[in-house]
Amino acid sequence: MSAPDIILKLSNIESYYGPIMAIRGISLEVPRGQIVTLLGANGAGKTTVLKTISGILDPQKGSIEFLGMPIQRMEADKIVRLGLSHVPEGREVFPFLSVRENLMMGAYPRRDRDEVARDLERVYGYFPRLKERISQPAGQLSGGEQQMLAIGRALMNRPTLLLLDEPSLGLSPILVKEIFTIIRRVNEEQGMSILLVEQNAKVALETAHYGYVLEIGRVVMNDTCDRLMHSKDIQEFYLGAKEAGARGERRWKKKKTWR
Repeated sequence: MSAPDIILKLSNIESYYGPIMAIRGISLEVPRGQIVTLLGANGAGKTTVLKTISGILDPQKGSIEFLGMPIQRMEADKIVRLGLSHVPEGREVFPFLSVRENLMMGAYPRRDRDEVARDLERVYGYFPRLKERISQPAGQLSGGEQQMLAIGRALMNRPTLLLLDEPSLGLSPILVKEIFTIIRRVNEEQGMSILLVEQNAKVALETAHYGYVLEIGRVVMNDTCDRLMHSKDIQEFYLGAKEAGARGERRWKKKKTWR
């Protein structure tokens, strides 16, 4: 079997917020056509990894290759034009623009107008509610509809790699199921690679092919999602009952078994 085509490769990345080191020598890979997830508690560095990849933060050390090209410290708009779209935590739609105008903002770097029109209809196929609200200001949409709009806007760039930061945040279980069904469809139908940050470890592991577990800015475990799902550590710290998780967290802090 041939080796997978790696479209994103991070090597020993370090990023800071002022004097504070947020990620500490992180290395990871995203193969073409696969969903990779980042797991970890709040403050583990997951969002910082995505911001560093997309050019919002510059790494102090290490390298980032996208489609074989070094992109560390490249301007964010140039990274977008290479085919990388980032859906940030909190959606960040343009509240006073209509649904259609928000979606077209995602296609701003493109010049293939006919294909843009086809992709717009494809997004409406994924998210029919957006078509129903095509002229409505984005600020008047529900939280779930805004999340659909944020993902749809990113898809309008027709990216090779999609970065998703906490797509389930603040959504009901029904909407979470709907959003992740669409994420899987996008991956399967378009062959789009996706790097997913998600607090809901169960839905992330059920959706992705491969996972990395972060703790205090470091990768402490990585494997296929099927193996991670059956790992005792993952079950205890991410998938177990709340009381078991609290006991496990105390033992985690004491023993640091994944170091």
